[in-house]
Amino acid sequence: MPDFSTLKNPQWESRLYAARASFTLLVVVLLLGVLLWRYHDLQINRHQDFATLADNNRIHVRALPPARGLIYDRNGVLLADNRPGFTLSIVVERSKNLAQLLADIGELLAFKDTELARFEKLVKRRRPYESVPLRFNLSETEQAMIAVNEHRLSGVEVSAQLIRDYPLANQLAHVIGYTGRINERDLKRLDPHRYKGSHMTGKTGLEKYYEDQLLGEVGYENVETNARGRVMRVLERTDPVPGADLHLYLDSRLQKIAIDALGEERGAVVALDTVTGGVLALASMPSFDPNPFVTGISTKAYKALTGSLDQPLFDRALRGQYPPGSTIKPVFGLAALDSGTVTMGYRVYDPGYYQLENKKHKYRDWKRGGHGSKISIYDAIVQSCDVYFYDVGFRAGIDVLHDYGTRFGYGHKTGIDLPAEAPGLMPSRDWKQGARGRVWYPGDTINVSIGQGFMLATPLQMAVSVSRLATRGEVRKPRMVNAVGNELTAPVSEPASIDIPPRYWDIVIDAMAGVVGDLRGTARRAIGKIDYTMAGKTGTAQVVGIKQDEKYDASKLAKLQLDHALFIAFAPLENPRIAVAVIVENGEHGSSTAAPVARDVINAYFKYYPEPSTGELAEEAVAPGTVESSHESG
Repeated sequence: MPDFSTLKNPQWESRLYAARASFTLLVVVLLLGVLLWRYHDLQINRHQDFATLADNNRIHVRALPPARGLIYDRNGVLLADNRPGFTLSIVVERSKNLAQLLADIGELLAFKDTELARFEKLVKRRRPYESVPLRFNLSETEQAMIAVNEHRLSGVEVSAQLIRDYPLANQLAHVIGYTGRINERDLKRLDPHRYKGSHMTGKTGLEKYYEDQLLGEVGYENVETNARGRVMRVLERTDPVPGADLHLYLDSRLQKIAIDALGEERGAVVALDTVTGGVLALASMPSFDPNPFVTGISTKAYKALTGSLDQPLFDRALRGQYPPGSTIKPVFGLAALDSGTVTMGYRVYDPGYYQLENKKHKYRDWKRGGHGSKISIYDAIVQSCDVYFYDVGFRAGIDVLHDYGTRFGYGHKTGIDLPAEAPGLMPSRDWKQGARGRVWYPGDTINVSIGQGFMLATPLQMAVSVSRLATRGEVRKPRMVNAVGNELTAPVSEPASIDIPPRYWDIVIDAMAGVVGDLRGTARRAIGKIDYTMAGKTGTAQVVGIKQDEKYDASKLAKLQLDHALFIAFAPLENPRIAVAVIVENGEHGSSTAAPVARDVINAYFKYYPEPSTGELAEEAVAPGTVESSHESG
């Protein structure tokens, strides 16, 4: 057998083994060094970074929406409240499969397509770990169903939030307005930082106009959560600042009386405090319940409102534009006297119509056969003689009528602290040339002289006008809000009043008193016996034109074609405190239809406020179509 021992070299094998062992040890030492360096880097150098990341997984910042400010009337009656409601929201990052989660929730709750569509839009705009609302105002049954199935609904949250509530419902729907869910159009104008955690904003009325004051300031809290996203504890909290409360000049009792006086009729009532300019009542009927709009009104209910011929969503007091009819006569009477167009002793003959020189067309008086001879400005206002104002209006010209009409608040917004006010129309030569591309004709002036033709006014403008008559020219903006929080709002007066000699004020106001108290007054029977002095003016506004050779016959017209009835008034004569304007759509006669409404409101005012106020109420509030003739019969 061959001897292989001579082929072995123990020394060489020993050196090779040592070299391999040394290399292996070196590699192990290097790897151990790298491991130690990495461990040091992670645990020492980057400790804070990873600690922050870990905290982000379990500590989150949540926005705390503030409580919206409340709204009270002048006597502390709550008009807009906050009630608790429960909202179903989803934190997308905590949901393993959003589509499956929505399907699971859909098995428990019946979703509307609009809810899912809105949710999908909000998901695209959300921030990480920000909850996205899916269903508002959960019922107790829905809350229970979610609670029972919470173990399989990862990412679902049910949170309590304050929801707007309007205790008086339709009585103040147009005034207070309502809040609604923030939509895409709102997002373009709203500051996202102020609305973190909030899903509602003011949509109409005072809720919209005073949104900044009512909203408040958002708060924050740092919360620690478990792996399923459930809040384990609150680490830090900055409380939200509630919105400021609004205290109104408005008296909810007068508001209800105005609404009850209108009854089933369509129309509007505006009552102003002549001393402060505060709005005591602002009623538009028919109205609607704003509460369903807060969390989302159903399509069927909304279509019922928008499709109604009565237009309950339309604010007639602020946006309704009507010919003021004969309620404008006191203003144009002052215009004729102050401009020197006629003297106080000027008289006209009224045969029942008026004709321009060399013209065949007859502008009819409402009284068939006319008012007779020697009609003065007093007689013209008391008996509402159209022919007198046809004559003086033609003599004065549209430039004078436009000038004085504008001074008394017609043709421009009043500046009330409510959104969407209509401007009305006090026509002029320039307006017709620009809007119609035609020159102004004398017949246009005659129509405007009795508040018809192109002229349009809102009930609010008519109330402002009669307030300026009552105060003999004091120009003051109407205001809804008396105080924001604890800060009173001062009455807003314009730089100058309407400067007209006292003797002209005397004769026009005496005539307005005669409308109510004179035996020939157009509103004497309607007003009846009262315990105070009142000045007023009836009016009728045509809805459809009557041909030259035709007579107005209500029996041949549909309800919607009948004349509008108007009445303006203030009381008492000696020291006016309240001014009222009323319009009853298709009510026909201002004397028999509109005047009793104003009487009921003024009666109630003196019942509640028998003595003049010198500011005490404010202090208490903070504590808690063209026509050719008129056929007016009043």
